[in-house]
Amino acid sequence: MKFPILLAVIGSIHLPIFVISSRLIPDPSCKKSDPTTFRSDQMTVIISGYSEHRIPLLHSIAAAYSAAPTVAAVVLLWCNPSTSPQTLSHLTRNLSAAVLRSPSSSLNYRFFPWEIIKTKAVLICDDDIEPDPSSVSFAFAVWKSDPDRAVGFFARSHAYDVASRTWIYTMEKEKYSIILTKFMIVNFKHLEKYSCDKQYREARRIVEDMNNCEDILMNFVVAEENQKGPVMVGVKGGGIRDYGDARNDGHEDLREVGLSSRRGEHRKRRGECIREFHRVLGKMPLKYSYGKMVDDVGEQGLCEKGGKLVLCDQQDFR
Repeated sequence: MKFPILLAVIGSIHLPIFVISSRLIPDPSCKKSDPTTFRSDQMTVIISGYSEHRIPLLHSIAAAYSAAPTVAAVVLLWCNPSTSPQTLSHLTRNLSAAVLRSPSSSLNYRFFPWEIIKTKAVLICDDDIEPDPSSVSFAFAVWKSDPDRAVGFFARSHAYDVASRTWIYTMEKEKYSIILTKFMIVNFKHLEKYSCDKQYREARRIVEDMNNCEDILMNFVVAEENQKGPVMVGVKGGGIRDYGDARNDGHEDLREVGLSSRRGEHRKRRGECIREFHRVLGKMPLKYSYGKMVDDVGEQGLCEKGGKLVLCDQQDFR
């Protein structure tokens, strides 16, 4: 079956734009790639989009990533099955990204090894995070120094609660073990491991059932592979606009509208994911890192408060 294909021009690269009905495309199958053919000097950015309210913002975000010299291509993975082909076609106009429609709204597709990816480094990010190009390039440089680890700007932690005798999801100032998909650079081989390895099949079902925690599972995958913790990188003065953070003033139309919004008992649900992954995998591979790349482990997103952009971390974590 053939699908209509458009072309997007990003720098000197011509990328296919797949604007197709999710009812027509079958679930993609895993195909073993040849890593020797992948570029190592740049990375591919995969932005996960879902809310049509954020379409105007996507133009600014895609342009910000495209401006980074370390980015080979930007791909918008559209995960809302109810969005009409006409809306997506309109979205592609003047967008500095290729648009690939996901077969479903499953969060697992955020880590699928799509054939459009031609780089070893893959940056998985949300559709409400806008970094400056220098921050993107800095994070990529850190990843290149140890390409088997997950790298990002936003970190959390797992912990064992002695009182309840159970694993929990938390945030600590001195250490971390989880990089969030607000901004996460991983190796392409980890996409293959996450999506194609049978040992993670039941864990992927948990992601489906919870509609959450795909980032936690990817941290399980990476830590199991390299027996190391992730790397959090710091940007002086912020440098990352976080429109989706609930601590922003205004922008109600941009908050809590993503694939897995942060409503209700967010941390409790994330803790449940950690416990379930531990149960089905029979191990706890997550490893702690201690923030050697930053002054301390805190938020680095910029939120709007009182008409000014301030570090989100100047407010209480929730």
